[in-house]
Amino acid sequence: MSNIIPIVEKKDFLRGFLKQYELKRRECAWLLNYLMSDDELMERVHFVEYAECAPKAIIISAQGVENLPFSFHKAHHVTTDAEKAFHDIRLNDTEDIYIELHFLGSKAYPPYLAVLENNPYLPENEEITKANERMAEKFLNVSLSIFRRKQLLAEIDKVLDEGNAEKFSQLVTELKKLDGDSR
Repeated sequence: MSNIIPIVEKKDFLRGFLKQYELKRRECAWLLNYLMSDDELMERVHFVEYAECAPKAIIISAQGVENLPFSFHKAHHVTTDAEKAFHDIRLNDTEDIYIELHFLGSKAYPPYLAVLENNPYLPENEEITKANERMAEKFLNVSLSIFRRKQLLAEIDKVLDEGNAEKFSQLVTELKKLDGDSR
């Protein structure tokens, strides 16, 4: 997976996050500081939502949220032991690590949103994807229709000013057709 978020930006985010939020377990802060201490590891760190879908995931919660304090997911195994996660990361330092953070205001915290990546391991729901495609196509068609209608009205105004009855008739016919199609 190509890394799109610079290491410096990830480290800056984590430093600010650790200063601003108190984690439910202090071992989590140690683990995040360990990751920050190694640029090669940080290159493999990805902040995502639904990290549990990834092959190797860490989920950490700060005070003030209802989520579990810590969990480490790897190959369908889950542990809440931060020490086991630390050892796995040290022994398998070439594997990508997907981190999900739970804290108050996460959806509106710009530094977090800046480092948040799409999770490539989210299972795609084909129905949702197709519904989104249909909605996008419908939105595009409506937008194009509105744009074309505005163009036609401007052209009609222009030919009225010019007194061009033939062009006026042609444009009004096109406008009626467009209005009929959009219903």
